[in-house]
Amino acid sequence: MEKPSRKSAGNAAQHRAGPAKALRSRDRSRARAPRRADAGEASPAPPAPAVPGGAAATDDNVITALKLEAAPLSPAMTAYFEKCRQKLGFVPNVLQAYAFDMAKLEAFVTMYNDLMLAPSGLSKLEREMIAVAVSSHNRCYYCLVAHGAAVRQLSGDPVLGELMAMNYLAAKLTRRQRAMLDFAAKLTAEPWQVEEADREKLRKAKFSDRDIWDIAAVAAFFNMTNRVASATDMRPNRVYHGRARTGAKAKS
Repeated sequence: MEKPSRKSAGNAAQHRAGPAKALRSRDRSRARAPRRADAGEASPAPPAPAVPGGAAATDDNVITALKLEAAPLSPAMTAYFEKCRQKLGFVPNVLQAYAFDMAKLEAFVTMYNDLMLAPSGLSKLEREMIAVAVSSHNRCYYCLVAHGAAVRQLSGDPVLGELMAMNYLAAKLTRRQRAMLDFAAKLTAEPWQVEEADREKLRKAKFSDRDIWDIAAVAAFFNMTNRVASATDMRPNRVYHGRARTGAKAKS
């Protein structure tokens, strides 16, 4: 009996394997093709958040990790809390955190208002930028959220608020702003390295000696508050997260 040639044997093998290969190819195509929803069928529900209600769900109820009973508000602090509700729509959680001790609360409010709101050679925006740059180095959740919102609101530039929180060096800043934040960052990270050359850079950027005092005081204040907030796991008001997220006219 004559043996089949190699060519005819190969053709026969290809003929037998062909339908099987085609079937496997069609099977793979069907496996890769996404399932089409039938007409009128609802789209798949989005995945549930990792934490029911969202990551900040309890932040307005459990403000710190410490169980400190609130003291009765003094008349001055009662009026101040009401003023916050009228101007902001809420009382910042940091004030409620301090409310276990009226002396500490009143001292905090007095110092904060003097540094951040009183007349100064620094604008309110510049002071908030210092607060966020310092808080970024210290990774303070409370102050990054609360004062990041203030930068967005005062500047009318949501991206600037994000840049201050992430890395001020990536922001397109003026020479004055960059000198100010470089000084605040160095005072935060390596205070023992601050010397006359650093102060002279601020003077060359048109800051007065009084302005240099204010830059140092704001940076020092937020280094203190960052550490208290981190030590107590202080949580910012949920409303801050969504504030000034779209471009708007800057506020003075």
